[in-house]
Amino acid sequence: MKIATIIVRSLIGLLLLFASIGFFFHLFPEPVLTGDMKTFNDGIKASGYLMPLVKTVELLCGLAFITGKFTRIANILLMPISINILFTHICLAPEGIPTAVFLLVGNIFLIYSKWDVYKGLFVAN
Repeated sequence: MKIATIIVRSLIGLLLLFASIGFFFHLFPEPVLTGDMKTFNDGIKASGYLMPLVKTVELLCGLAFITGKFTRIANILLMPISINILFTHICLAPEGIPTAVFLLVGNIFLIYSKWDVYKGLFVAN
């Protein structure tokens, strides 16, 4: 289980670093979007703050996963982002579903592997 955790954590970390560094340094041309995905993307760009914030969190989580430090908080921060990525791809861009599923399932696996640490979050006071 420990080796699987390290492999999944490293793969997710590399994926997050690749996506966030590519965003900040404009390493790849933006894909041509059409239809509802274009409308959705234009709305996100018009807000001005959402994508840089999300990509900063992705960068920090990717660094945490690669280094193995602060992974517990990174898992918590990454969960809503990975859920949003999955639903965006399910509803608007089905070609990205496999990567989104890997990100969400990997995040759930990493939380499950350290479940004793997270149990306290789900106890009513």
